[in-house]
Amino acid sequence: MRDMPEMLGNGGKNLMTNREDATAGRASLSSPVAPIGRRVHVIGNSCSGKRTLASRLTGALDVSFVELDALNWEPDWVGLNATDPEKFERRICEATAGDGWVVAGSYTAFSQRAFWQRVQTVVWLDLPMPLLLWRVLRRSWRRWRRNELLWGTNYERFWPQLMVWRKEDSLVWWIVTRHTRKRGSMLSFITDPRWAHIRFVRLTTAREVDRFAREMEGLAK
Repeated sequence: MRDMPEMLGNGGKNLMTNREDATAGRASLSSPVAPIGRRVHVIGNSCSGKRTLASRLTGALDVSFVELDALNWEPDWVGLNATDPEKFERRICEATAGDGWVVAGSYTAFSQRAFWQRVQTVVWLDLPMPLLLWRVLRRSWRRWRRNELLWGTNYERFWPQLMVWRKEDSLVWWIVTRHTRKRGSMLSFITDPRWAHIRFVRLTTAREVDRFAREMEGLAK
């Protein structure tokens, strides 16, 4: 049986019969992926592929690409989300002021305040934790070996990723400790009446993510 994305909307009720189904089961689709609009948020844990999918959707929809990490990180890995949250939120609002965009990145509290009232679709990359851990180590090693410039003047740091005792400095620690919490939060958002206008698309495997992107690219042709 081919992989199918879980698509929810109207507070998780248009493809689910009740609240319990929205938090426990998968919706089966008998039709191609529905249009997702021109204002999309791609969200998920670290190394779930947010930027890659958002870039593909940006091309398919012919809209602006917004990367929240690029708006947040200042030189020397100073994050505005911690040091100047009002400035960070202003940057997000300015970047999403237009009629068409795909946003890559979580920063959920900021995103909800800045643009979730206008977003049409939230694509949730809910990939397995072992895959995320493998990806973060592989990506960090590659970036570190290549001395790859990320945002501003910041370069990848590989060894801190392994230092889980330093907590927030380690993406390994972040993925492990946030995985279940993020999943619980997203399931609650799906059934929250505040977000009844949003279509939620939950993708749980790399194959589902690629298939979803290819279908969106196919619709654009």
